[in-house]
Amino acid sequence: MKSIGLAGLGVTLDANLGLARPKEAATTNKEVAVATLSGKVHAQGQGIAGVAVTDGINVTLTDAKGQYTLESSGATDFVYISVPRGYEFPQEKSIARFYRQKEPVKGRFKADFELRKLAQDDTQHNFIVWADPQMISKADAAEFKATAVPDTQKLLASYSAGTLFHGIGCGDLVWDHFELFDDYQQGVASTGIPFFQVIGNHDMDITARTDDHSSDTFKKLFGPTYYSFNRGEIHYVVLDDVFFIGSAKKYIGYLTERQLAWLEQDLAHVKPGTTVVVSLHIPPYTKQHVRNKDKEEPMGGVVSNRKELYRLLKPYKAHIMSGHTHFNEVLLTEENVVEHVHGTVCGAWWTGPICTDGTPGGYGVYEVRGGEVKWYYKAIGQERNHQFRIYPKGSLPDRPDDLVVNVWNWDPSWKVAWFEDGTRRGEMQQHTGFDPLSVRLHGGPNLPAKHKFVDPTLTDHLFVANVSAQAKEIRVEVTDRFGQVYTDTLSA
Repeated sequence: MKSIGLAGLGVTLDANLGLARPKEAATTNKEVAVATLSGKVHAQGQGIAGVAVTDGINVTLTDAKGQYTLESSGATDFVYISVPRGYEFPQEKSIARFYRQKEPVKGRFKADFELRKLAQDDTQHNFIVWADPQMISKADAAEFKATAVPDTQKLLASYSAGTLFHGIGCGDLVWDHFELFDDYQQGVASTGIPFFQVIGNHDMDITARTDDHSSDTFKKLFGPTYYSFNRGEIHYVVLDDVFFIGSAKKYIGYLTERQLAWLEQDLAHVKPGTTVVVSLHIPPYTKQHVRNKDKEEPMGGVVSNRKELYRLLKPYKAHIMSGHTHFNEVLLTEENVVEHVHGTVCGAWWTGPICTDGTPGGYGVYEVRGGEVKWYYKAIGQERNHQFRIYPKGSLPDRPDDLVVNVWNWDPSWKVAWFEDGTRRGEMQQHTGFDPLSVRLHGGPNLPAKHKFVDPTLTDHLFVANVSAQAKEIRVEVTDRFGQVYTDTLSA
């Protein structure tokens, strides 16, 4: 069988399937080897002090001259930096390159990092979160490039010239077919902004014998699976919470001790009270099991040891970015934590315009001013103000007399009200149910034709109201947590 080798990975890609296959296991244990890592972080030769440098186990800071020294075991693959505020993100065709592959010679490895100062202050900046592009075919890749990419370009162009943006690819960049990573990277390059990548369960080498080697291909393309960086007053962290359990396509949501120990060191250099943005693929928590009335949380759907993550984030104002679920949910899980479970770029696996909860295929947009973060959900192919959808009476079988509204980025601080012929009638009632459009597109054993496994999922961001039979026009007014008002009308 013809295969394409990836040098240095210890894997080959099947030319027909694009699925990673392991080589023979190494006969030597490189983890016992120790190397001295050293180098300088500088801008035009001028050393930069206080930059965090790590091998993924230990973290050190550069000295007054920008120099560092770090003892590193053979268990790690990279030496990398947490890019400090005020500097451009090193990138190659928009893929962030803040790392060096370790290649010790006689126990020593020297790696310098050259940075460039930003031409502007980065206290104000924005970022976007692409969750689950999840392409399985060239047809999916073509749709990705024809929809999500130009929509993102249009969004970026809608902001004033010079606005700082970066992107986060929040996992499942492809759907097990690694040859499509090229298409993902082409899409990223077309945006013109630097992107940081998160590993998802469909980005793993699914024939690896352990979790340790499940990220080999991802690392070859994108570097470390957990790291941090800074922009303005925000500290950003990326984690790998997909733990492969040694059987194809089986995994749990779990943060390893190595990552947690590294994160503890990383955050030790971050001032308490700072806003910290953590990106990972599997949500630490969702309420889907509550909506489904399941007795237990899904092992592959949430992070089993999330309490330790919450504990480490306790001194900070935290936002957690995730994808994976193909529905949208905003949760206030801890006093200091907002969790953003994103609707996906691919919607319901490229079967149509929406996710399984009725959220449009799209992505999150975040606007940072100092330590404060504002956000909205950007539906692909729609204007920014497209934040809910109205359904007429009769759309919900269990509520036949009710008007129905799906407000996908809702959280408890939002308000949803309805007006009849210009008169305000009150707040709409929150309701858990299936989005009517999702039922129409995804419901039943034969829908959708492309992927029959797709089903509607229960959501609690539906709102209902029993409207008067005499009303000629219904107007819905939705106010988000930032006071932004969105309206739409439905004629009788």
